[in-house]
Amino acid sequence: MQIRTNDGQVMYEAEFRAYTKANGGPTWVTTTTEVLEALGADVVFEGPQATGGTVYQYSQSAGVEKVGDKWYTKYVLGPVFTNGETTAAAQEVAYKAMKDAEQAASIRNSRTQKLADSDWTQIADSTADKAAWATYRQELRNITAQAGFPWIIEWPVAPV
Repeated sequence: MQIRTNDGQVMYEAEFRAYTKANGGPTWVTTTTEVLEALGADVVFEGPQATGGTVYQYSQSAGVEKVGDKWYTKYVLGPVFTNGETTAAAQEVAYKAMKDAEQAASIRNSRTQKLADSDWTQIADSTADKAAWATYRQELRNITAQAGFPWIIEWPVAPV
């Protein structure tokens, strides 16, 4: 559970207990809304995760916000880039390139495993339909040429 103090700090319950003790406050057995109210603090309820965005974005915590008379965690789509040593735009380009490379590596690893799993079909004494399996294996090799690569992949279906 997160707790918001009357001076705006947000912390977890164990931190709040230590903070209260370090500042000469009381100790208590069970944290209830009544205890928090007496200490000038509020429970921070879990807010809704941010949704939507692109393959490059995820829901990330952005502090807390008051809705009505309760405090909730606030989430935004991230990452959030800010100007600093490099511009926010340059940071975003670099981040997207990194994520594209990670995704491409993941897809290539999956493809390599599928090829390895079907190696047996190409040995001389295999009873597999060599032509069908050869076509499947070539389709696997062509994955990187698909229009949506590396984010949208249409995997070929292995022959039976």
